[in-house]
Amino acid sequence: MVVFQEQQLQDISKKFQIYGEILHAEPCKIGHINETYTATYDQGGTRVRYIHQKINQNVFKDGEAVMENLMRVTTHLRSKLVAEDARDITRRALTVIPTRSGHAFYRNDGGDFWRTFVFIEGVQTFEAVQSPGQAYQAGYAFGDFQRLLSDLPGQRLHETIPNFHNTRLRYQALQKAIETDHYNRAQVAKKDIDFALRQEPIVDVLLNALARGEVPERVTHNDTKFNNVMMDVVTGKAMCVVDLDTVMPGLAHYDFGDMVRTTTSPTVEDELDLAKVEMHLPMFEALARGYLDGAKGFLTPTERKFLAFAGKLITYTIGIRFLTDFLNGDKYFRVHRPNHNLDRCRTQLKLVESIAVQEEAMQKIVDGL
Repeated sequence: MVVFQEQQLQDISKKFQIYGEILHAEPCKIGHINETYTATYDQGGTRVRYIHQKINQNVFKDGEAVMENLMRVTTHLRSKLVAEDARDITRRALTVIPTRSGHAFYRNDGGDFWRTFVFIEGVQTFEAVQSPGQAYQAGYAFGDFQRLLSDLPGQRLHETIPNFHNTRLRYQALQKAIETDHYNRAQVAKKDIDFALRQEPIVDVLLNALARGEVPERVTHNDTKFNNVMMDVVTGKAMCVVDLDTVMPGLAHYDFGDMVRTTTSPTVEDELDLAKVEMHLPMFEALARGYLDGAKGFLTPTERKFLAFAGKLITYTIGIRFLTDFLNGDKYFRVHRPNHNLDRCRTQLKLVESIAVQEEAMQKIVDGL
């Protein structure tokens, strides 16, 4: 870590209700968006870890809205877990450490939003699913997450990223990026662009179902990547759902669809060997079983009918987001190599193809659960 960042975290550490001396901090290589650090403190001779995180305001324009949502959601999750006499509550729901003035976040003179969480010990995350058992745990975690928030009181949550999963608007953004092609990248991605544009008939299916009142709006996570579930290192059971900045109004299908994208193919999100990218039906069955067990019956029959389709749609939606960002010069997602977003795009679109040929079988599994 560079000296400036080290000194910056020394200063940040003094703003929160953490008592002890910060010993060292290191960046966490997780997520594409926020700037995240693990910090170790000496508290009375015991080493304790916390997470310090700076919100990316290029992505999340209203940091106060993000934090208001976060506090409402984590408070409600803890209250529901207490009511259900759950164990390990501080490992099953994120705990926000307040500032010394009692606020949920600290905003420095430069306008940056910083927040601090209790570090959850004894857990691990995985970039790619390794077994049907893990797929089940991920499905259960997000199904249970939706269930616990299904009775969130108060006003509608803020849309921290408006139209986040609006596939029609994502499709229009892609069209604009192709047309402008500021970075002269369209030719490199011609086959990917052609495939993406041919999928337009699926773009409005869920949006139209919502508009007709066939499916209800829910409180959803909206970024249910497999690595957003922390699993106990001993039991392998899902403990905590993390990365809550996109928790907002949405469709249950957005969450389930993204789980299909990230848990049913034994590859990472930016897999270079596309021959390895395939939706595995046993993984899907485990995922769907876990999700429906976690959701415990709050889904309507019509919502269930769109679950297999959601896997295809959301994988496609994320794929064209990567493609759009590639064409726009990699402004949104962090990249770690040339053409990184194009690689991510190609992985998603290959998975779309695999899901499409198995969609009927996938829905039969859902119908039988």
